[in-house]
Amino acid sequence: MTLPDERYRAVVQTKKFLIEILNTPRIPKAIKDGARHCLRHYPSEWDMQQVSQINSDVFAEKMEPVTRMFKAYHEEQKEEQNDKTI
Repeated sequence: MTLPDERYRAVVQTKKFLIEILNTPRIPKAIKDGARHCLRHYPSEWDMQQVSQINSDVFAEKMEPVTRMFKAYHEEQKEEQNDKTI
């Protein structure tokens, strides 16, 4: 179960990780080229903020603790229901 704020952080942290790969001297050129390729059209901070405003059910920069609790409960209920149908 991934909540919208966790998904948002994952995208932001992945970008930082790819940039770190580019800035680390002993990483092979092929890996750096792959990281550079991934970053070429990677969403910017502005893009992420825009999508979180448009679709906060998928990406949310931050969630209030109570909202997070209810969303987690709802996601768990959906997963349990899916497990029963399998």
